[in-house]
Amino acid sequence: MMGGQQLHRSVLLDEVVEALDPVDGGFYLDATFGNGGYSRAILERADCAVIAIDRDPDAIARGQSMCAEFAGRFFLREGCFSDLASLIRAAAPQQDQIDGAAFDLGVCSTQLDQPARGFSFRTDGPLDMRMSKSGPSAADVVMQTSESDLANILWEYGEEKASRRIAKAIGKARTEAPITTTSQLAAIIHNVMPAKRPDQIDPATRSFQALRIFVNRELDELEAGLAAAETLLRPDGMLAVVSFHSLEDRIVKRFLASRSQYAARPSRHRPLTADGPAPSFNIPHRKAITPSPDECRANARARSAKLRIARRTGAAVSLQQTSQMEPGQCG
Repeated sequence: MMGGQQLHRSVLLDEVVEALDPVDGGFYLDATFGNGGYSRAILERADCAVIAIDRDPDAIARGQSMCAEFAGRFFLREGCFSDLASLIRAAAPQQDQIDGAAFDLGVCSTQLDQPARGFSFRTDGPLDMRMSKSGPSAADVVMQTSESDLANILWEYGEEKASRRIAKAIGKARTEAPITTTSQLAAIIHNVMPAKRPDQIDPATRSFQALRIFVNRELDELEAGLAAAETLLRPDGMLAVVSFHSLEDRIVKRFLASRSQYAARPSRHRPLTADGPAPSFNIPHRKAITPSPDECRANARARSAKLRIARRTGAAVSLQQTSQMEPGQCG
């Protein structure tokens, strides 16, 4: 319970905590606090400490009761993935490394359930989608972006095949009236797309996903977060990342492959040479872990989830790799 209401169970919660395997005296990162599911499970598993991060000020407010409940063991900070290193240093200056890190890349169920946040088209609300409640909103993007750039956003971040058709419809509609609500945008998309069949997702799903990812710079932040975890994890520290769509999973999979024993080499018949960096992660198994049928039945949101885990080696991170992080970019 938090704030007097029953919270949704975090997706793949048992699998994530099992992968991290918290121990007494350990120090762990919950990079996506949300409703605190991973943080609480880690804290209850062992006499350890957790620092949790969230860019949503509402999540920070919800988590204050946990700060009191686990005083001295739980630290909650507002910020984004590209701020991870500085946030950890500020919260726990005595800790220069972490024993495990969990990332849940999905939109928090509480955000989806609040029409005022504008993440979902299933209930009407302002076309917002800003996780941090700052910076340009989805309505700003829809109203101010050229049709060609809007089509590129829908294609790149939503893999929407009808991106140009939808962008053209948005361009026409906004000349007639401002597009400021989720229901307005969904109606525009529905009007130019074939009717949904029983086995299909709603025609507006990919466009809403694309706008949310663009507004929040989610893919850039994900890359920064993975790079930060690589530098922060101590040898044998575990990384667990739950993704919910192919764009996220592709980034996670490629990152881990490039930093692991599966990194590409000139020839598969030749061993790794001293010329290349030593693997910074070891991947226990290459296939992603997916939710059980029981979990999918209990929580439809879990159906698309994939968990990838990796164990940090003792290899140093190259300067070229660490320079890819750009702090403070999430807005």
